[in-house]
Amino acid sequence: MTTPDPFQIRKNNDRRRFEWTINGHTAFSEFILAGDRFFVTHTEVPRPLEGRGIGSLLIQHVLEWIEQANLRLVPLCPFTAAYLQRHPEWQRLLAEGYSV
Repeated sequence: MTTPDPFQIRKNNDRRRFEWTINGHTAFSEFILAGDRFFVTHTEVPRPLEGRGIGSLLIQHVLEWIEQANLRLVPLCPFTAAYLQRHPEWQRLLAEGYSV
């Protein structure tokens, strides 16, 4: 397996998700954008890519994008919420009234 390149993560607006294809397998994080709120609804890493930190790198990329876009995060995805608990510095992006 090749080393994954986080610069290959792309935002697919048609499918409303961030995608990262590695060795023919696509990890993704789905979202809904409503006004200034960015809802992360689901994150999935295919079994052959599990245990390599792919999901964490993907979510980190999504959070960086949210911050650059000046949006507020609503983490409906359990994986994203768990990531925010492990990395409280990203909780600054949470929309008002939301916590993890």
